[in-house]
Amino acid sequence: MVVVGLGPAGPDLVTAAALDAVRAVPVERRFVRTARHPAASVVEGATSFDHVYESAATLDEVYAAIVDRLVDAAASDGRVVYAVPGSPVVAERTVELLVARGDVVVEVVPALSFLDLAWARLRVDPVAAGVRVVDGHRFAVEVAGERGPLLVAQCDSSAVLSEVKLAFEREQPEGAVVLQRLGLAGERVLDVAWEDLDRASVVEPDHLTSIWIPVVAAPVARELARFDEVVRRLREECPWDRVQTHETLVRYVIEETYEVVEAIAAGDAALLEEELGDLLLQVFLHAAIAAQAGEFTIADVAHAITEKMVRRHPHVFGSVEVEDAAHVARNWEQIKAAEKEGTAASTASVLEGVPGSLPALAYASELGRKAAKVQFDWPDVDGVWAKVAEELAELRADPSSFEEVGDVLFAVAQLARHLGVDAEGALRAASAKFRSRFAVVERLAAERGVELPAAGLEALDALWDEAKAAERA
Repeated sequence: MVVVGLGPAGPDLVTAAALDAVRAVPVERRFVRTARHPAASVVEGATSFDHVYESAATLDEVYAAIVDRLVDAAASDGRVVYAVPGSPVVAERTVELLVARGDVVVEVVPALSFLDLAWARLRVDPVAAGVRVVDGHRFAVEVAGERGPLLVAQCDSSAVLSEVKLAFEREQPEGAVVLQRLGLAGERVLDVAWEDLDRASVVEPDHLTSIWIPVVAAPVARELARFDEVVRRLREECPWDRVQTHETLVRYVIEETYEVVEAIAAGDAALLEEELGDLLLQVFLHAAIAAQAGEFTIADVAHAITEKMVRRHPHVFGSVEVEDAAHVARNWEQIKAAEKEGTAASTASVLEGVPGSLPALAYASELGRKAAKVQFDWPDVDGVWAKVAEELAELRADPSSFEEVGDVLFAVAQLARHLGVDAEGALRAASAKFRSRFAVVERLAAERGVELPAAGLEALDALWDEAKAAERA
């Protein structure tokens, strides 16, 4: 099999060696990857694979089908010629696959590539500049973490341009150069602002479009881009991940959140790293599900929260001055309220937005905090102490009352709020302390041959006091 390159533009840039190779093979054994290339006409009578692009679901399927057809043709008809756009050894996946097969002999006839024209138009020495050439379809994964310069090939659609654009965080390249149809009558070399890269009114991408990025400022971390690709693949290929929905994943979001809390309480950095990763998986999974439904992507999630943080921190990203953390919190609520003005949310309850799925103690604290914003609160902590005493008295009068127990807990949550204590965190810490101390009691009992619960309360109390003393020592 002979593989020839058609060069980067019209027939005038096809090499004599390529033309000789084509003429040496009968018409019925000539193939071109695509008849859309401006020099495809030099391979007279050739069979193109454009129909494969139209019927296959992915590019990987397209390339595999082309390679299988070529190998079959070579096996049955003998010597065949296969013509590809540009150079056979530059960004040509089908040639890579053919060479890797091993069951067919592949002779490659070198040719000019789009790169030769690009360097000439850009007046760049790629060796001296250390340029990296990448495929636009895999830009986010392959280039994350690099600072350029970069030449991005295969920018054949607005979707690819959007992926390239969204692969960068807040600090973005100042601009890019769009290279289109180099060497043809409609050649275009255009400087564009970064924010205009995927705007159809500015750039109309086609199969002969590349992007030059002189300097990359701060791309998304490579590992996040790789992780996004892993999660998307899980959604496509893993039977379990494929059937999950937002609803079925709720329990895992809750479980992973609590495991993060436990890791924080344990003070174990390695465990916290692992648990944060598990929680991050939930975020990416939900984004992947939404992306498949055409709702939003992980890039949209990141963009939205970035914009919100910038908007709600004018003391960091603007000129507003603040006195302390409390001042920041007040500004946050004012900005949040302003964002809702003119919407249905502006007429909703002040308690709107408090998730009912919060743990009960945290839920009670947050309800009290929200109500306090409209002055529905005790003026000082003395009033809360009195309220706690009142609720305790009512519970004593009716100790079997489910409602009165709840009222006591709610009042204690408000007391913690007034004292500046996180009620949820405080109770969690107290529970952890109990668990740790009780483990010491069990250990001491085992060491001394004390059987539980047969030893009785008095013996248990003694062991408890001993555990407390050891804890303080």
